[in-house]
Amino acid sequence: MQHPSLSPVSMTAAQSADRMGFAQLTRQAFEGVDLQPLRDQLVTKLSAGAGHAGEGLDLSLIVQLLGDKQMGLAIQAEVLTFHRLFRSPCAVERPRLRVLALAAAIDMGGNTPIEFLLEDSDIELLTLYVVDGIGLPEQLPDHDVAIVVASDSEECRGALAVIGKAAPYWPRPLLNRPDLIGNLDRDKLYRLLTGIAGLDIPATIHATRAQLSKLSKGQLACGDIASELHFPMIARPRGSHAGVGLAKLDDASALTAYLAEREEQDFFVARFVDYASPDGLYRKYRLTMVDGKPYACHMAIADRWDIWYLNAYMAFSEEKRAEEAIFMLDFDQAFAARHKAALEEMSRRVGLDYFIVDCAENQDRELLVFEADNTAVVHNMDSPVVFPYKPPQMRKIFAAFTAMLSRHAKASKESAA
Repeated sequence: MQHPSLSPVSMTAAQSADRMGFAQLTRQAFEGVDLQPLRDQLVTKLSAGAGHAGEGLDLSLIVQLLGDKQMGLAIQAEVLTFHRLFRSPCAVERPRLRVLALAAAIDMGGNTPIEFLLEDSDIELLTLYVVDGIGLPEQLPDHDVAIVVASDSEECRGALAVIGKAAPYWPRPLLNRPDLIGNLDRDKLYRLLTGIAGLDIPATIHATRAQLSKLSKGQLACGDIASELHFPMIARPRGSHAGVGLAKLDDASALTAYLAEREEQDFFVARFVDYASPDGLYRKYRLTMVDGKPYACHMAIADRWDIWYLNAYMAFSEEKRAEEAIFMLDFDQAFAARHKAALEEMSRRVGLDYFIVDCAENQDRELLVFEADNTAVVHNMDSPVVFPYKPPQMRKIFAAFTAMLSRHAKASKESAA
């Protein structure tokens, strides 16, 4: 039953379904474990009516990890029709803190992978899926602190709206409030951050296929779409992630060729910023912002502008890894100190308790922000043999995250006393 949006929210000891969860299954896939036997085992069990909801949700994730996103989402949708509260593995029998994650019914990359942040901790994680048309239960599961893990994507808007209506009456601290998550959308973030001294963020503008087609034919000028837009420009389909459909377009003919390869009707476009370092290489950084403080998550180095960590092949270059290790070791005194004022103002304007920033430095050494979101994977899965400097850094991030949860829970209890 959907919770009335304008009344106090109460809590109860709700029944949750145990699951292996995102962290365990993703780690197995990352390490090359064949998930097909487990998939077959769960299919047999569930088909016989002997399985439970947690196993159904695990099956949904396994199917997605095996490459069948649509089937995985169909399984998830079926499971969520009869059960929406799930418990992830906890390292201790008696947790000191209970965290409620509010998730949307979306694919495996659409919610904050909070399980990685809480791995091996003494914190219990319950995940409540907020489903369009059903909403929140009349009584919430008992918890000490809640956090919204749904993303700013269009598929999550319904869930964020439901949570947003109940937010003013939430019985415990509610982190990453839904109204703030919406500001992370690509065409909103630059408006939020524009004007910050020492920070460069290109305007990201929505453009229709019709507009871009006219631009490619000379029937429209770049300035007719946005005043700062010009060739070369960056284009991507609206709603795409992980570099899907991302391209640098040097002129109108390149735009014509790009549109011929794409079927989408809506795109994001932005001016291209050449952020190559003096040595000709591009360096892209991922920062994790926890409670207003930046932490180094990774550094990717490549001879191409469109970098993400995997295509930088960091594992195959000892020289690149040595530079990344120094970046992490000296982060507080170097990168974070250099951009202290910009990072602080960015965090203040975004307002979220936890989010991730992908950025670089432009050729004036300003902080060049590409995007910010609350759902990028922050993990400790990389080989400690190849990346010996990463586990201590990841543990530092995880410790900051759990300390943030504890601080909010403690403050709530003290104010209620």
